[in-house]
Amino acid sequence: MSATSARHAQPRAWLRAVEWLVVEAGLHPKAGEATLCVARDLAGRMDYVAGTVLYDLDGTAARCGLSRATVKRHVGHLRELGALVWVRHGSRRNLRLPGRPYAGTATIYAATIPYVYDRAHGHRIEGQGFAARVVGVPGPVRNTSVADEPGRRGREPQSLDARPRTRTAEEEGRFTDTSRTRARPRTTSRPANPTRRGPLQVATDIRIAAHVRPCVPWTQSEGLRRLAYALRPLIDQGLDAHDIAAELTSWWLTWRPAQPAAYITAQLRTRTAAAPYDTPPADAHPHTAGPTGNPAWQAWLRQRAAATELREPQRTDDDRRHARLYGWDQWAEVADHYTTDTDDALDLYGARLCDYAVKRASNRRERP
Repeated sequence: MSATSARHAQPRAWLRAVEWLVVEAGLHPKAGEATLCVARDLAGRMDYVAGTVLYDLDGTAARCGLSRATVKRHVGHLRELGALVWVRHGSRRNLRLPGRPYAGTATIYAATIPYVYDRAHGHRIEGQGFAARVVGVPGPVRNTSVADEPGRRGREPQSLDARPRTRTAEEEGRFTDTSRTRARPRTTSRPANPTRRGPLQVATDIRIAAHVRPCVPWTQSEGLRRLAYALRPLIDQGLDAHDIAAELTSWWLTWRPAQPAAYITAQLRTRTAAAPYDTPPADAHPHTAGPTGNPAWQAWLRQRAAATELREPQRTDDDRRHARLYGWDQWAEVADHYTTDTDDALDLYGARLCDYAVKRASNRRERP
């Protein structure tokens, strides 16, 4: 570490530099995918600030699926590239740790980036050796304008204050008592947002998202508010929680997005721009459209929503309080309601009463 000409680096920047040295630049003839595998294992265990890591030869070989000799060889390639330096050499000297009969001195490496990488990327470096640091990177290319043409005079820079410059009373040579001046109230003209949702609609969106999230595994790492905001286009189409879960499941994701809400928003925007849900392309096969893209399905959903509104009155909070107060004695009916319609039972009785009723019903069935 004291003799190297490469600079100190943190894990993520170091891993990018190693990939460039091995793959893009190809500076070492024997470095390859195994070298990158060892580098990724070291980067995953590195200290984020100091960039130091224990060698752990046996553990690295087991995690990478390589032999000890192969790991030693590729760590040597990283040292030859200038990407690893010794902080401390390991030895067989017993540290005599309490409770352990033998514990040798571990080898510690530090992540470094050679100067050839910084020179290729146009980085400005301050200092020398391990303590050097990047003080500048190439900026974006500035677009040429009319002011840059020869013979043309550039415009004056715009003022930072958009209001016109007016002289104050002190500049004109007189003083005024500003404490007696009544302040003019500030009026902000904010345009009305016709698509703004009310608190009740937002609560409904969150409730639908709470039912959708357990049904779609790759959305379970997202918060309810973000997920509800991303599902608004589907909710506005009249889909309930089961229909939305079926739509998301039909995407057949074999991986988990890091930000499920952002992924859903991007996918819905792309699908809407390519082929709106209400108007599928005429030349498309009838079985290629998703469930929400079928006009007959949309008509059935609207008919079912209208029939539900006519058949059942809107449930109020008084209905829920009454059901949750007297439902403890009628736990058998609560359990049957939960078996028939889980979402409606949870909305009417609440999760605690439903859990109690289902447990009582299961214990009753298990008795001989």
